[in-house]
Amino acid sequence: MRIRSEQLNPIVGDIDGNTDKILNSLKKAEQDNVELLVLPEMCLTGYPPMDLLERQSLLQKVEKASQTIINATGETGIIFGLPTKNPSNTGRLLFNSAILAWAGKILATVNKTLLPTYDVFDESRYFEPNRYFGPVGFKGCKLGITICEDIWTNRNEFNYHTYAQEPASMLAEAGADILINISASPFSRSKPEFRKNMLREHAMNLHIPVVFANQVGANTEMIFDGDSMIIAPDGTVLERTELFKEDFVDAVWNARPKKISPTQNRAPEPKETEREIFEALVLGLRDYFAKSGLPKQVVLGLSGGLDSALTAVIAAEALGHENVTGITMPSDFSSGGSVSDSEKLAENLGIKIQKLPIGDVYEMFLQTLGPVFKDTPFNVAEENLQSRTRGVLLMAIANKFGWLLLNTGNKSELAVGYCTLYGDMAGGISVIADLYKTEAYSLSSWLNEVYYQKEIIPGEIISKEPSAELRPDQKDTDSLPPYLILDGILKAYIEGQKSLKEIIEMGYDPDVSKTILALVDRNEYKRRQAPPGLRVSTKAFGPGRQLPLAHGWKHEIQ
Repeated sequence: MRIRSEQLNPIVGDIDGNTDKILNSLKKAEQDNVELLVLPEMCLTGYPPMDLLERQSLLQKVEKASQTIINATGETGIIFGLPTKNPSNTGRLLFNSAILAWAGKILATVNKTLLPTYDVFDESRYFEPNRYFGPVGFKGCKLGITICEDIWTNRNEFNYHTYAQEPASMLAEAGADILINISASPFSRSKPEFRKNMLREHAMNLHIPVVFANQVGANTEMIFDGDSMIIAPDGTVLERTELFKEDFVDAVWNARPKKISPTQNRAPEPKETEREIFEALVLGLRDYFAKSGLPKQVVLGLSGGLDSALTAVIAAEALGHENVTGITMPSDFSSGGSVSDSEKLAENLGIKIQKLPIGDVYEMFLQTLGPVFKDTPFNVAEENLQSRTRGVLLMAIANKFGWLLLNTGNKSELAVGYCTLYGDMAGGISVIADLYKTEAYSLSSWLNEVYYQKEIIPGEIISKEPSAELRPDQKDTDSLPPYLILDGILKAYIEGQKSLKEIIEMGYDPDVSKTILALVDRNEYKRRQAPPGLRVSTKAFGPGRQLPLAHGWKHEIQ
């Protein structure tokens, strides 16, 4: 039996378009004499559909579309993911399901058992958990069908929840010949290898092959890498798809002896971290526009600094250089290179660039505020006013031409509030909001040295000392520790979920650590008003990190 694991890039809520994708995959599989086509979790609705699942009109369309797919099956069987109605009078109204269909009929409907409610997931909000376990027969083979979290039992990066059930083991004990998992498992830094090792562990422990089909593409903040694969019982990765694009792999199952064999022996080597991150962000930005129906034209402020330069590179790669416009907005406090470095970057990328000095507009604001600010010293209000002046100009340009403003802020500054509401926090989407400053440096250097193999981001931008340039001779280190130290503390606190005591035990200065953690907590209100940011870490700001704005928690050095 020839089995195909295929990763699709659905659009959330586009039931017609997703149905066409599924039908095209089914047709291609039949032409290739594939006997079982395995597609991702919730591929009919796209994942995550969120509160669209509360709309009866969508559920009715899903039900009709699923019947169209079932009716289209012939010699090739198909497993695909979708929401189905819970017929019981108790519990949630829906199941997160996988349908196995063949020859115009449903052979089985399998429901998801483990419903994640941590980080970016909130499945218990919509779905009732499965309570029945058993393999499904198909052409003489017993299939152990699971859905995403069902195979992540107590194997996630963080122990958010300890599950009492182990669906994969229970299915293997019940006689499953093959473990099949359909997923919408989002990408994060180093996730592909972590996930692969988890799947290999299942294959080796259960002594059966694993067929894994994962969603690819991006939906708002979440980016899915695909990385579908087929693994032999000894843990050998027989076939593995390319990351970040629609792709499929095949293998052949022989009932006697029970053995699975590759068709192409295609198992790409792991990519370096910078390449994974770059491809993820490019896909994330590209899909944000394609799936939202937005025109691809974007505008962003070019400050001559690293963050805006990196954002411009990603935008040019994702949307085409002809669709990107950079605006330089120098003030009396801007360095000499803020404009010239930006112009050099624009020339290297082939993007458009315009210069709009903000001095006159800024002075008019100060004159208007004069009666209120009279006899007060220059402070953060005047500093932030410059940033807000730039935000007004950028939003005016975006509105005038129907473009989208890209936010260029990084995770380090967003974490500690080193950013201005209604100023440099403006934008429709934040491209590098989940990259720490040190990671932005690393990615920028990699782009020049490895990806482009020439200087795209001017060396002066990478080498200059970071500065907001909102007062004379200002440097980021005036307010913050060096980024190597800052980012180390932030990673430990945000992604490592370490306490203040644990961070100090790692070797960081107690007073500095306490100050940084207090800044992170204090600036939650800013992050609530930030644009959505593309997620590439295990703990990004946004829906995956929910903290109260008003609270009395204090970090103590014990």
